[in-house]
Amino acid sequence: MSEQERITVHVKLFATLRRYFPELGIGETMEVRLPKGATVGDLVHHLRIPADHVKVVFVNGIVRDEAHPLADGDEVGIFPPVGGG
Repeated sequence: MSEQERITVHVKLFATLRRYFPELGIGETMEVRLPKGATVGDLVHHLRIPADHVKVVFVNGIVRDEAHPLADGDEVGIFPPVGGG
């Protein structure tokens, strides 16, 4: 796949999801390369995070579902379910 057929998104993982990438410090982002046309669901799958561990995904500050297409340069925040009382 050529570079013209790929996008780069900037991903930040929150709370317990950081365990999937322990080398990332709190608040750090990582660049992820995906094929053009990739969705939020494709990104989560690429990161090997189980879908049931993801509650909310923000793309450029807006809540998006798993079918939302990603674009080059998107800023993505991924949050787990939160419990408490």
